[in-house]
Amino acid sequence: MNTRLFLLSTAALVTLSVSGLARAADELRVMVHSSFSLPKALLAKFEAQAGIKLVVIKGGDAGEMLNKLILTRARPVADVVYGIDNTQVSKALGAGVLDGAALAQQDPPELQLGTGVAAVDYGFVNLNYDKAAVTKTGVPLPNTLQDLTQPAYKGWLVLPNPATSSPGYAFLLATIAGLGEEPAFAWWAQMRANGLKVVKGWSEAYYTEFSRNKGSHPLVVSYATSPAAEVFYSKEKLTEPPTASLNLKGGVFRQIEGVALVRGGTQRAAALKFVDFLRSGPVQEALQTSMWMYPVQTNTPRAEVMRHATEPASVDSLPAQTLADKGAGWVARWTQVVLK
Repeated sequence: MNTRLFLLSTAALVTLSVSGLARAADELRVMVHSSFSLPKALLAKFEAQAGIKLVVIKGGDAGEMLNKLILTRARPVADVVYGIDNTQVSKALGAGVLDGAALAQQDPPELQLGTGVAAVDYGFVNLNYDKAAVTKTGVPLPNTLQDLTQPAYKGWLVLPNPATSSPGYAFLLATIAGLGEEPAFAWWAQMRANGLKVVKGWSEAYYTEFSRNKGSHPLVVSYATSPAAEVFYSKEKLTEPPTASLNLKGGVFRQIEGVALVRGGTQRAAALKFVDFLRSGPVQEALQTSMWMYPVQTNTPRAEVMRHATEPASVDSLPAQTLADKGAGWVARWTQVVLK
């Protein structure tokens, strides 16, 4: 979930400048999205074993991070990048910001990101509901997205804006993949009329507007791992989550995140070691409760708390090139339909 953050790494956090970054010969510059977080001990161990200092550059959310790589491609500000996902990989490859090095591709086909990008983790953007709040309404959970357009569900859903939020964008894509383009935008128009609440980002949606956190909306766009995180971080040491996933046709999107070498980076050997590091057993185990994603390595033991994070049985998807070609236009159309 986009609480996938919380701890700063042992490596330095660096402010990005489009003119380039001064760096020492023994530094590996790693650009990451703002939700990157791994235990300090793991990062320190990598530094010791690789004989190199990590300089972690927080590039904003995944889309912002990619745009910074594109703007600085003449003078690359990173050697390796983590967080390029399946909504952006075609854009990244097309922009020529990735090295294109042949990286591990032994993952299941549905989790592969293409040449030059090695998958690290995956997650599911979906609907989460507040169990107590739903029970209080006396209204049964919806069985379809179309149900949410009915008067009984007026004002239930809060959504982070697809134009400014990665999970919001993923949910928009899910509706198009699951319902079809025209039916999806017809649904969005109906949701606008039925009290859909739109906010800038996931944190505002989840921590301010969601009824679990004293907001007024019992349904929120979040992650399949959010219920597990509720248990993990609970002050009252919960054994069962107060929230649950609601996986509806057209309401689930699988996000796959990967790591790639940056074209023009100068620390190629260390960057390749970092790719292996992110796919190593200790990291694959740790990312489950530090970034709240599922490990791409199928033999990785699952954290005990992840039993509350059941993976959706089915997912509707779109080809990466379709996302690259149409994604921006869909966001613009969504803005017209929902906000104008």
